[in-house]
Amino acid sequence: MKSGLLHPTADEQDSAVQWPVPIGTAASLSGISPKMLRHYESLGLLGRVARTGSNYRQYSLNDVHTLRFIRRARDLGFGLDAITELLGLWQNRRRSSASVKKVAEHHLQALDRRIEQMQAMQRSLQALLCACPGDERPDCPILDDLAHP
Repeated sequence: MKSGLLHPTADEQDSAVQWPVPIGTAASLSGISPKMLRHYESLGLLGRVARTGSNYRQYSLNDVHTLRFIRRARDLGFGLDAITELLGLWQNRRRSSASVKKVAEHHLQALDRRIEQMQAMQRSLQALLCACPGDERPDCPILDDLAHP
């Protein structure tokens, strides 16, 4: 291993593989489940996947790179619509980086809104917990709030 790490890098793994590969290998190499791989394929996020004479899927190195791209985008919280747009930009060598940045900025703004909403929920729940005596009596401000928001 050139990387000097305990685990080979993706490029080192890729060079040791006999391409094309079946679905299980493609899933393993890309870090997603075979079920999600089939789902992404059904959504059209992968190009046409080759098939054997027995109709088994055969994934290329490019397919695995695309799946890794999708997985990383999902790890960053991008939705499928944004991932579709980002994939199109990634595959378009004549794109502008401004187009990519715009998608990422929109996603960041959505994340900021979600974080604010979750912090508001956290504050509300903390206040309800402080108001609840947590004793043997049936009165509970938490249940009262849930019943009468």
